[in-house]
Amino acid sequence: MGSSLADCCKRIHLHMKKVLLLLLLSLPKALSSQAEFEVSLSPPVFSLLFYLMCLMLCAVHVIVCTSAESLCYFCSMSWLTAVGVMMLISALMCSILSAIAKIFENSRPPLKNPVVSSSSWSEVDVLILAGTIGHVLSLGASSFIEEEHQTWYFLINTLCLVLCQELCRNNFLLKECDPQHSTTVKQNFDTIGKASECKNIDIPAACNSKLGQATSSTEFIKGSDKWMSLASPWIILICCRLLRSLNQTGVQWAHRPDFGHWLTSSEHKSELSFLAAVSLLMIFFLVQRRCSLVSKIAMALGLLGVYSYRAAIGNVIFPWQHASKDISKGITEARFVYVFVLGIVFTGTKDLLKSQVISADSSVKSTGLWEVYSGLVLLAALLFRPHNLPVLVFCLLIQTMMTKYIWRPLKFDAAQITIMHYWFGQAFFYFQGNSNGIATVDVSAGFVGLESYVEIPAIFLTVFATYAGPLLWAIHLLCYLSSEVSRNSAAVGHGCFCYALMRSIPVAIYIVLVTGLRYHLFIWSVFSPKLLYEGVHVFITAAICLFFTAMDQNHSHKVQD
Repeated sequence: MGSSLADCCKRIHLHMKKVLLLLLLSLPKALSSQAEFEVSLSPPVFSLLFYLMCLMLCAVHVIVCTSAESLCYFCSMSWLTAVGVMMLISALMCSILSAIAKIFENSRPPLKNPVVSSSSWSEVDVLILAGTIGHVLSLGASSFIEEEHQTWYFLINTLCLVLCQELCRNNFLLKECDPQHSTTVKQNFDTIGKASECKNIDIPAACNSKLGQATSSTEFIKGSDKWMSLASPWIILICCRLLRSLNQTGVQWAHRPDFGHWLTSSEHKSELSFLAAVSLLMIFFLVQRRCSLVSKIAMALGLLGVYSYRAAIGNVIFPWQHASKDISKGITEARFVYVFVLGIVFTGTKDLLKSQVISADSSVKSTGLWEVYSGLVLLAALLFRPHNLPVLVFCLLIQTMMTKYIWRPLKFDAAQITIMHYWFGQAFFYFQGNSNGIATVDVSAGFVGLESYVEIPAIFLTVFATYAGPLLWAIHLLCYLSSEVSRNSAAVGHGCFCYALMRSIPVAIYIVLVTGLRYHLFIWSVFSPKLLYEGVHVFITAAICLFFTAMDQNHSHKVQD
């Protein structure tokens, strides 16, 4: 009892010293002639450093308490109190660092051109650079290659946290049009009159009254969009966590039972059937919003054919089906779906050719790209196993949420959008249950709708089913960048270059590493299968870049000139 009381007193003294240091740092500002009563707590709490310090303290607490025999100070209190103390320590440390940073910032002479400060890198840029370099360096270790899915899961989770911090800053902390964010704020809030809050924008009284009416009429919609935007990164994190428990991959934890094994067992066929039906309905509602009427009907019939195919081969059952029926190969049902896939892709291709040759209407081109994307989604739904259909649903859901609530409000450039698509595409490659080993390749996808082995269709279907995640994210990237051409005419070309660069750098460095490690003990079991995966992915990326180049309207105009 006495030792715990003494330890508690030491903690209180430590916190008092931090508060005293914060007051001492604020003393010169308080004695100046322009002193204001301000506690620099709100910006540090909304900073990324605050959350990282909270996570670091929690991690240290868990490591110390699980590795040592004696309990630490936080174990003697409830978990809610311990979390509160950790948050208090993190807030005080961030406030001290913020006060020190403000002192050094005020001591610097002001810049003549404030636009120069806008060239500084944001947290998203730093994360993208550090994550890309870290992933490339991790390819030199066999353990990191075996568990590469952990690297991508960590990167997209960290990306969601950084995007959450950017959204909080954009919605709460940007009260004025500072030089760094003035363009973004004007573009986001010009339609509802928020630009009137800026210092250097003058609005007449007549416009101000109309502005107030427009603001009151759209206040509820904008408020709901703002809170939905703030909740989007956390919803994406929840979706990613659910997908991680669906398929165990890698080497260390591949033997552990996952939710996919539970669904595929014969005792839970009813649950699998219900999940597959709900997933197919969700796929239709998420895809059909930008399709033409003919494509919507084809998509609905195609998804119905997907369920019929899985019922024919015995994976799922219909609600009215009680007794076990004869299992077939489902060739008729699968070819029924192939007809609708080709029809949707043909309709989209026709619109793309029309936009490239006859008219330069961007809406026709966007519709054509989305219909090609919808046809590929329908093909993926056919080739995926029933328990993997939620992967496709979450893929479409995350793309929809990030497009509407994150990418468009924050106005990221083409390079940042491209790298985010690439990261999520790599993560969904492992969400499907793939790994860097040959044993996880689902070769049964190459026989869907075929009576016997046919080489070229089997190779195409197997490769598509394996790389469906990166491929769908790449085509969605093209759809998004094509819709941003009005804001940036070179968006598609810039995105194509960044995508090719993101694929070329790891492959080039990995080839050098594999050449140097050719006598390694795991060269055939770890490094060579990974090299095979990277080589196939390079060919897919080359085809994607050719498609990007064909769809680049700016490039086609240069060729015509």
